[in-house]
Amino acid sequence: MSVAALSSVDVGASSLERFAAVLHPEQFAELRAGIMQARELFAERTVWNVSSTAHGGGVAEMLHTLLAYARGIDVDARWEVIRGGPAFFDVTKRIHNRLHGFVGDGGPLGQAERELYESTLAASGEALAEKVRSRDLVILHDPQTAGLVPAVRECGAQVVWRCHVGVDDPNALVRETWAFLHSYVAAADAAVFSRATFVWEGLDGARVAIITPSLDPFDPKNQALDESTVSGILAAAGIRADASSAAPQFARMDGTPDRVRRQASMTQARPLRAGERFIAQVYRWDALKDPAGVVAGFAEHVVPHTDAHLVCAGPQVDGVADDPEGGRVLEAVSAEWAALPPAARERIHLAVLPIADPQENAAIVNAIQRGAAVVVQKSLAEGFGLTVAEAMWKARPVLASAIGGIIDQIEDGRSGLLLKSPRDLAEFGGGVRRVLDDEAAARAMGRAARERVRERFLESRHLTEWVALLERLDG
Repeated sequence: MSVAALSSVDVGASSLERFAAVLHPEQFAELRAGIMQARELFAERTVWNVSSTAHGGGVAEMLHTLLAYARGIDVDARWEVIRGGPAFFDVTKRIHNRLHGFVGDGGPLGQAERELYESTLAASGEALAEKVRSRDLVILHDPQTAGLVPAVRECGAQVVWRCHVGVDDPNALVRETWAFLHSYVAAADAAVFSRATFVWEGLDGARVAIITPSLDPFDPKNQALDESTVSGILAAAGIRADASSAAPQFARMDGTPDRVRRQASMTQARPLRAGERFIAQVYRWDALKDPAGVVAGFAEHVVPHTDAHLVCAGPQVDGVADDPEGGRVLEAVSAEWAALPPAARERIHLAVLPIADPQENAAIVNAIQRGAAVVVQKSLAEGFGLTVAEAMWKARPVLASAIGGIIDQIEDGRSGLLLKSPRDLAEFGGGVRRVLDDEAAARAMGRAARERVRERFLESRHLTEWVALLERLDG
């Protein structure tokens, strides 16, 4: 059997010792204990991670860094990406939307869709079976890979399904989609969710675990950048017309220095200038992130009252294979921008970020978030919303929807502000103005936000929770 149905992702190695610089001593002691457990637990075993893409979202970003840390403590961690055609990803995007309670493209999930789903995954399952040994662990990520559970079980390996999406109040669409995937997920040794409220009805509670996503403070998206470097990166990427002579430098995951060379594709009436305040939302071009609502809310409720600008930034849409809706969403947002009055259009900048080099892309996102006066995440649905934690780690005041995992991240009024009604554009605009008008309160929220991430959402904590789960499976 050819392994063309899978593609392997190169994973480097990173030392967890670097966390001593950002963790409290007791946290670092806990991490060291976890390292010793992991080395014993995975001696002569391989941990396989399987996803639907190697870049273009929070799951891929976490895997790049988590697996590097696993390899840094001598765990044989590997990463495979499934292959699928447009029809397959149309179905899995439909599943994604319906798991959030939204109709998406309105298509069905019937027998024809199940046959397409299973037949597409069959080749990846056979290719995976050629690689996996009986004592290995296979972690399957999100609905695109759930159908691989039976193939992994036949190999005799342990299999965990990791769900990064969910909804607190399931409707009929959600339950129908659970039913479509249930037989695969129920056969796994464990199912991992980001929130307790996301756990599906009908699953064995003894085989469920809750592990929240996390960020790596040292990767190019989150590493420390001084103000002059932020200016240099924004200028080099074409986000802001800075006259800064600072080099647009960042450190790659292996520690080697590099610089931003590629520019974003900008839709704007004129460039953002140095010294102009801006708010930012960074996301995939996904209707559930509500980019149209962000643009409309800013134009109607922020532009008339402040001098601030808006930067909406997302990746090139032709580089995210498992998201067929990205191009349509970007087109719709661009059309909405074009229809705005000139005064509003001049203050809104749509940035399509280059993704040929994912680490360069991450450095640009880092600079956008660090340069922003406010970071917003006005999503209509979220599994977790890791961009919120990323902005919080940078001590930015964050305004975000009170949905999904965002609620777990932000303490309203202390480490950020929560929007009670994500579709209420007036509430959104009022929240932005509240932060812009009180710089002292904004700084205090930023400080509290960074400490909350240190305590709860760094990858050092994530790794120790995975070790605890896998130790439980072995027991």
